[in-house]
Amino acid sequence: MNLPAGDPNYVIAPQPRPALAVADSPRLFPVRRIYCVGRNYAEHAKEMGHDPTREPPFFFQKNPDSIVVDGVFPYPSKSKDVHHEIELVVALASGGCDIDQGDALNHIFGYAVGLDMTRRDLQGEAKKLGRPWEVGKAFDHAAPCSAIRRAQEIGHPAKGEIRLAVNGAVKQRGDLSEMIWSVPEIIAHLSGLFELQAGDLIFTGTPAGVGPVARGDRLEGSIAGVGTLTVVVG
Repeated sequence: MNLPAGDPNYVIAPQPRPALAVADSPRLFPVRRIYCVGRNYAEHAKEMGHDPTREPPFFFQKNPDSIVVDGVFPYPSKSKDVHHEIELVVALASGGCDIDQGDALNHIFGYAVGLDMTRRDLQGEAKKLGRPWEVGKAFDHAAPCSAIRRAQEIGHPAKGEIRLAVNGAVKQRGDLSEMIWSVPEIIAHLSGLFELQAGDLIFTGTPAGVGPVARGDRLEGSIAGVGTLTVVVG
């Protein structure tokens, strides 16, 4: 429960809970946690120097307040190599532990278009040293995201173009059907590691073509049947 600022139950005023817009609705979707799937498209796995075989999925997290909803991504500090990664985002209406794959879609509220922004140089340094990736993945403003489209309106997209253009030039293009692990498989596996709950977001991986951004760049992402996302690098 979020208590109002100045409530005597807190020694400092609590921050408001991050939230995403819902398409065609005045109501918001409260964000609890952000999970991300690594290397879930074969061609992206290869471009990152990894074997694209169907190994068990792995996950990392971003902070809920990394969400960007105003269309401006401030270029982060301590990095000279920040990359774009366009992704289908799954928004959960309910959760649980050890969710059956056949029941997974019933837990989904809707879908959105997201960007997994990455300080690639800092991530690379962390990998070499065997350290966690947070400095490369979970920094401020690292998760721009569009409004959510309800699954009851658009269904559950399992195929369709996913693409990203930078200053009008297409840099990433793939198809949702190229995911190594499908959305139901992701939810089933992830719920065996964490208790999923309503408000959780899952970034489902990116196709090949990731690359650097610069200040002033205009990023335009789209996923067929889901929506669009436009972000300017500040």
